[in-house]
Amino acid sequence: MAKILVIDDDLNLRTLYKQVLGAQNHVVDVAVDGGQGLTTMLKGGYDLILLDIRMPQMNGIQVMGAYNKIGSKLPNKKIYFLTNDKDEMTISQGIATSASGYLIKSQYTPDKLVAEVERILQS
Repeated sequence: MAKILVIDDDLNLRTLYKQVLGAQNHVVDVAVDGGQGLTTMLKGGYDLILLDIRMPQMNGIQVMGAYNKIGSKLPNKKIYFLTNDKDEMTISQGIATSASGYLIKSQYTPDKLVAEVERILQS
């Protein structure tokens, strides 16, 4: 059982990710935008954080920049961008933030996402 944080402004995706990852006996917290996501990340203690890039208030890259400056009370093990943004410049910016990886949402059905999350958690 892992502790996972999903930061995404899309209600349907947040609900879906919470449901499919929770069905694997993971504890899944959600945040509705970058500001709430950063606040939750700073508390720490997550095995995996799935962070969207395009969100209101703060985008995912801004969240990671602030997170890297402030740090968290408890360590977060892995942070992956989970986004549909395929722009090479954005991907480069994301990788430069010290995120653990980058996943394109449209390439992952719910089953594939669960399998990828399990792989990430075991690595």
